[in-house]
Amino acid sequence: MRRVRYESTGGPLFLEEAPVPEPGPGELLVRTEAVGVTLPVVRKVTEAADPIPLGGEIAGEVAAAGQGVTRFGVGERVTGLCFGHGYAGFAVLHEAMASPVPGTASAVDAVALVRSGLVALGVLDAARPEPGEAVLITAAASGVGHLAVQLARARGAGRVVGAVSDPAKGDFVRALGADEVIAYDALGSVEPVDCVLDAVGGELLTPAVAALVPGGRLVAYSSGGGTIQAYDLLVGAKSVIGFQMARIARGKPELYERWRRELWRLFAEGALKPFVHGEFGLAEAAEAHRVIESRSNLGKVVLRPWGAGSVGRPLTFLPSPSTSVTPNAARFL
Repeated sequence: MRRVRYESTGGPLFLEEAPVPEPGPGELLVRTEAVGVTLPVVRKVTEAADPIPLGGEIAGEVAAAGQGVTRFGVGERVTGLCFGHGYAGFAVLHEAMASPVPGTASAVDAVALVRSGLVALGVLDAARPEPGEAVLITAAASGVGHLAVQLARARGAGRVVGAVSDPAKGDFVRALGADEVIAYDALGSVEPVDCVLDAVGGELLTPAVAALVPGGRLVAYSSGGGTIQAYDLLVGAKSVIGFQMARIARGKPELYERWRRELWRLFAEGALKPFVHGEFGLAEAAEAHRVIESRSNLGKVVLRPWGAGSVGRPLTFLPSPSTSVTPNAARFL
């Protein structure tokens, strides 16, 4: 099979031939049809001290099942989070991390919707918005953010504000249901909100906290770090809540499953529409990473492992803020 790996921090990425892995106890071997490209994985390539397998969100068909697997059989369609090599033709997925894909949805639908949608639902639940409250969502055009905008609206938010890195993303975010769109550098002028769902972190945390009404809540789920002054929370009785999906998946499987069912229900009803910015073959993995690194994407970036590519060719990874890909409008379901 083909897979993408790298040998040193920052890349380059390589496409290589590798043996098909064997599933261990409680594991599924999945013929990978779609892989979600995420900012945390891109950052691991650029920042991790040692090379790691490129894992993440995958979807495809079960090709084999390991000992003790009871929920899925060969031929069934699944999606989930892979902790090993996911940028590959076949990947190993632990049964506990797998969810079924309904017959009306494609593998790309599943990768665009499930993991990002679970995070969006999770941070929204953590913020505890009351009906009619105002919600501000940073990275509102991202794979998670564009679903969070729709979910906030579907759950009764009175006002939805999308914050973006580039004002050119404004029309896209408004089409998702946002009442307002604001650039990060203008966040200080936004009318106060009850909740902030923050995927950016860093220097954006201070104005994001300042945008909260007294008693407001900020949910941080960014891998970008950042510091918040305790005094800024004290004077407004504000709260900051950290959210990690892995904790929910491992410790509260019933909640994880309930969120998953809600996502597919909203998808079937047409109330939640994942947008795929672009689909790339494995040989184009570096380009997919560049799109994420530059934050130029509108919606989800997806790899299709069975696309074309030349084995052994280095896929040089050189982050460039000018990189962009024409959105694939046909994938706006």
